[in-house]
Amino acid sequence: MEKVAIKANTRAEVGSTSAKSARNNGLVPGVIYGGKDVVHFEADPASFRHVVYSPDFKILEVEIGGKTHKCILKSTQFHPVSEKLEHIDLLELIEGQTLKCKIPLKFTGASPGVKVGGKFVQKLREVNVKTTPDKLVGELFADISSMELGSTIRIRDIKAQDGITIENPPAIPIASIDIPRALRNQGKS
Repeated sequence: MEKVAIKANTRAEVGSTSAKSARNNGLVPGVIYGGKDVVHFEADPASFRHVVYSPDFKILEVEIGGKTHKCILKSTQFHPVSEKLEHIDLLELIEGQTLKCKIPLKFTGASPGVKVGGKFVQKLREVNVKTTPDKLVGELFADISSMELGSTIRIRDIKAQDGITIENPPAIPIASIDIPRALRNQGKS
């Protein structure tokens, strides 16, 4: 799993006035929670670019005042007009403590349904999981090599590693092979 190092400064003051001051200075305010203490910080918004604008799951190593906090991205807030990053929330990873997060879903194999002209449709891009930091993975995989025309695979078909519990309901579809109109009309004539 990829790790991203970020340098940040502690915010002495908290609240909207302090956050606005940080934004006026070209920084993004943020908070790290989940550990013993809540840490308020400010950092260069460009340092979060590879985390916020990426579909990959990454661990952040945020250095604040000589101490490194191992975190994951929990939420972001953007300006409604300029779409600039306005605030970032990070969850600190504590060994042995369970956490909930969203992990990207990838597919393996080659579908026979696609080979005969079907269209692969991905219905879910992320899966909600519950795990501990030592069992955390960057992505989960579902095998599509048995998917024929018109078939669907569901959450229950994902093979999760030991120590990872998938929180989504098992019947939710994650991908299907749609039958194109040309192939549907062939069967009618």
